[in-house]
Amino acid sequence: MSLQIGDQAPDFKLYSSDLTEVSLSAFKGKKVIIHFFPMAFTGTCTEQLCTMRDNFSYYEGINAQVLGISVDSPFSLAKFKEVQNYQFPLLSDFNKDVSEVYDALYPEFVFGLKGVSKRAAFVIDEEGKIIYAEVLEDAKELPDFKQINEVLAN
Repeated sequence: MSLQIGDQAPDFKLYSSDLTEVSLSAFKGKKVIIHFFPMAFTGTCTEQLCTMRDNFSYYEGINAQVLGISVDSPFSLAKFKEVQNYQFPLLSDFNKDVSEVYDALYPEFVFGLKGVSKRAAFVIDEEGKIIYAEVLEDAKELPDFKQINEVLAN
């Protein structure tokens, strides 16, 4: 059963690329944009997160927190963050629990890799409710950034 708009976003605690624990509930009172992505250092993932990076001042200006989540280890994510200069936390869902709860997990991905996060975007309001949810089946597609920004603006 996938999460719907209006649902309470499931809370989580994950380690970030700088090895600190980050929980969703810590951002209560701000909007949160969560981007799930399959793998660090791949083309479409980089494009997805670079779009967030390049519009970061906009999100900061409206008091919205951006989070990137993948099943990569915190160490891979640290390198990815450094190379791409991302200004927002990248969180390691190495055990796949959060991707599963958000229904954003491929049972099987390319090269026979199992249990990789789908490309997905969620926007969560100040009260922890989901106000935008998009889970893409095709990893080559990008989330609808225009739609995300419209939801954030309202």
